[in-house]
Amino acid sequence: MATRTDQEEPIMLRPQDTSTRERKNLDGLWRFALDGDRRGRDAGWFARRLDTDRELAVPASYNDLTAEAEVHDHVGPVWYQREVWVPAGWAGRRVVLHLESATHRATVWVGDAEVVSHEGGYTPFEADVTAHVTPGQPVRISVEVDNTLTFRSIPPGEVEQTAHGPRQRYWHDFFNYAGLHRSVWLYATDPAHLTDVTVTTGFAGTDGHVDYRVGWESGPADGAPDGTGGADPDVAVVLRDADGAEVATGRGATGRLTVPDVHLWAPGDGYLYDLELQLVRDGTVLDSYHQSVGVRTVRVDGARFLINEQPFYFTGFGKHEDLAVLGKGHSPAHLVHDVALLEWIGANSFRTSHYPYSEDVLDYADRRGLVLIDETAAVGLNLGMFGRRDQPTFSPDTIDDQTREVHAQAIRELVARDRNHPCVVLWSIANEPESRTAEAEAYFRPLFDVAREADPTRPVGFVNVGLAPHGQCRVSQFCDVIMLNRYYGWYSYTGDLAAAEDAWEAELRDWAGEGKPIIVTEYGADTYPGLHATTPTPWTEEYQVAYLDMNHRVFDRIAEVVGEQVWNFADFATTPGIIRVGGNKKGVFTRDRQPKAAAHTLRARWRGRVAG
Repeated sequence: MATRTDQEEPIMLRPQDTSTRERKNLDGLWRFALDGDRRGRDAGWFARRLDTDRELAVPASYNDLTAEAEVHDHVGPVWYQREVWVPAGWAGRRVVLHLESATHRATVWVGDAEVVSHEGGYTPFEADVTAHVTPGQPVRISVEVDNTLTFRSIPPGEVEQTAHGPRQRYWHDFFNYAGLHRSVWLYATDPAHLTDVTVTTGFAGTDGHVDYRVGWESGPADGAPDGTGGADPDVAVVLRDADGAEVATGRGATGRLTVPDVHLWAPGDGYLYDLELQLVRDGTVLDSYHQSVGVRTVRVDGARFLINEQPFYFTGFGKHEDLAVLGKGHSPAHLVHDVALLEWIGANSFRTSHYPYSEDVLDYADRRGLVLIDETAAVGLNLGMFGRRDQPTFSPDTIDDQTREVHAQAIRELVARDRNHPCVVLWSIANEPESRTAEAEAYFRPLFDVAREADPTRPVGFVNVGLAPHGQCRVSQFCDVIMLNRYYGWYSYTGDLAAAEDAWEAELRDWAGEGKPIIVTEYGADTYPGLHATTPTPWTEEYQVAYLDMNHRVFDRIAEVVGEQVWNFADFATTPGIIRVGGNKKGVFTRDRQPKAAAHTLRARWRGRVAG
């Protein structure tokens, strides 16, 4: 089979309906079984109908869908299974099974055949299953999903064996939801098909340009099963504006399209062009794929963050994919509502804390002109934050070179999935890792190289925690942008906002001396909705407002601060504990999206900034 690709890390094209492609959504109720003793594989559960009457929804976390503690707290594999009909019209087509995510790893069978395994809970994977299905006939699909976290996973964790079964420990402060959180698809293409596309954009004056690189596989030709005996296909591209008018065309697997009188994608103006890619042989279109394109530039200039050569100031939040009942399951309705609240409050951005979100979120952000900091699932690489001060974070016995390889692959997969999204302006390769030691420096140095090699067009950073203040952090040297999580007035100087303001300004001015842009990616105070006091007291709504006001005074005095993202957009679930009453309450909105008093404070500030 002839191939042509210029990518070391091919983009996995999303399932899409086009003039040549067709997809079948497999969401719904799947049979479901726990497998805590890990006997399902040896017992051949994939080879027959699961022996269970339990059905659970896809997409959703499984943890909160039942009323059973054994499901909510399960550690280890679970199994999903269903039978689906393969459309009869797919005879002679290439058939692919695509899973948008499986947290944190999965193995998949089609019929009795194992077809794919994947490590990492938030990026897609797929398998060509043409040889295992018969169009017009049903097929059984089985997925084993394992939520176990170890020192060799991203995020990391550790399983302790107790008298009452395994106990999962992890070092991130949100609940370890698991399952099939996003959609599952079957899709069909011609045997000759497009495999990936990368677009980069720019502009000069009123003219824009779109550079593209396309990969493809030719498939068998002229009856030759090995792909010989026929001419290789060609690639044709057409760029259309938002009204469908053709603005540029090209030929070949790589090229540049010029866009006269370009309409730039910009914050608040999510203008998108449509790039249609066609794989053509002897005048026949074998495969067609559509890629949305936002023409814009991003770069760092000293301490300025520039989008389209204009200084940009981030306002917004760290968020979570976290919903009652659904857990981390993707919900289009909640996506629309959350973005409506972001726009109501005047936010222009958010961080995908602390993992890649559903690509549907990025698609919508593209269209709405929202700006994203896109983050890997590398959270919890800091044992000292969670009471493990007797053990180094980076060592042969904890997080090591093998972990780093898993981390590097997570970066590559994130960039490969998201690099065509104009909303993504900055990669974050980790949240709050240990960054004070020589071992941390050695761990992270090559990972920044991985990110920049995967995408040389965007800035790269990581999110620094207060345990590694200015002068002690050994990883920030690799960053294009300084991102800081700080809780002066909450975890330190609790209740003493005057002292907190002095200390916070002093540290922030130290960071400003680096001459790089600074985004405060987390600052916030736990607030119980409806709790009030005549004077600002921690946990009251009045204190959250006063706390935010203090932070904003500090930011406004330091020119190098180019962004503020409050922690958190909404209250979210965490591991049960004595410092968390029903989860983390730092949300500006409650978990069911009702505003606290702080929401109105932020709306006045952020919408005033836009108006000003």
